[in-house]
Amino acid sequence: MLERIEVEHYRSLQQVAIDLGAVTVVTGRNGTGKSNLYNALRLLEAGARGTLSATLLAEGGMPSALWAGDKSGGPVRMRLRVRFDDGLSYELVAGLVPKWTDATPFVLDPEIKEEYLYLGAPRRPSTTIVDRGGQSATLTNDRGDRQLLIAQLDPAESILSQVADPATYPELDLVRRRLLGWRFYHHFDTTPAAPARHLQPGVRTNTLAPDGHNLAAMLSTLNERGDIAPVADAVSAAFPGYALFLDSPGPGRFGVGLVAPGLTRPLTGSELSDGQLRFLCLAAALLSSRPPELLVLNEPETSLHPGAVAALVPLIRWAATQSQVWITTHSTKLATQLGATATAIHLQLDDGATTVSTGPGPKP
Repeated sequence: MLERIEVEHYRSLQQVAIDLGAVTVVTGRNGTGKSNLYNALRLLEAGARGTLSATLLAEGGMPSALWAGDKSGGPVRMRLRVRFDDGLSYELVAGLVPKWTDATPFVLDPEIKEEYLYLGAPRRPSTTIVDRGGQSATLTNDRGDRQLLIAQLDPAESILSQVADPATYPELDLVRRRLLGWRFYHHFDTTPAAPARHLQPGVRTNTLAPDGHNLAAMLSTLNERGDIAPVADAVSAAFPGYALFLDSPGPGRFGVGLVAPGLTRPLTGSELSDGQLRFLCLAAALLSSRPPELLVLNEPETSLHPGAVAALVPLIRWAATQSQVWITTHSTKLATQLGATATAIHLQLDDGATTVSTGPGPKP
């Protein structure tokens, strides 16, 4: 379980620390840093995957990612630190490619300045398992011996994606697998051409894809296992009078729709509103039969009526019994509805920097 995340000098997050619960709900007005916190989690997962450079490039590269405020204290470096409930802490420090490095045009890349894996807090030499500086690192192996890697590491990527030896470095592999096990949902494809709106070939599916394209196959998998009732109940609560409809007109082909009151045939996926399709995707994400260690939802209330948002609450509570859940939302009402289940975090902006307070805070 993730206990704490600390972020420094990443966009508006000059210095932010958050202690997480089973469900963590982050609220705040537009521009206060909610998406920056969400993206900080994505950067940690990208580092473990070996796609840190590409992920940063999508938001303008390393120069755009750094805190743009006062730099009188010296070079600005992004620092991401997480602590897990077993005492392991991981820290990544990245900055700009040095100006004197004239040999490369890749100035949008990050340069990993420091990277640590350690046990307990604060970090001490005796409890440090990984100590990286630039392209070299000292690692403690499974026998407790320290080993030096010199000039072997890609300076733009985390050591997590470059040293894969679970037998020799079990703690490093454990953190890598934990971060890779995080699951993110932000944008579901609800366009007219979205695969989720149309009959699709499919196989038994335990995990909803990030864009929701395998929605029908996943819901049909839940149905086959006898686990579809929570989704059906949520649909009835979100859209009174409607019922879930699963279509399988031929072997290996699946579709999803709704039975609507007063109509003589079900509505197919192509006839659903964006909000109805998005709700079905969220329900499937929350009821995965292969739950992740951390499930991250970014603005789940988008396109949803307040009644549909309320219908997500039982599903979020159930998901929290299987996974740790992080929700970034504009809906302070959602945090209130989750009640004692949730750790409520409210963000504000003070002179361009994000500040954190507990509790849902004022309504946007």
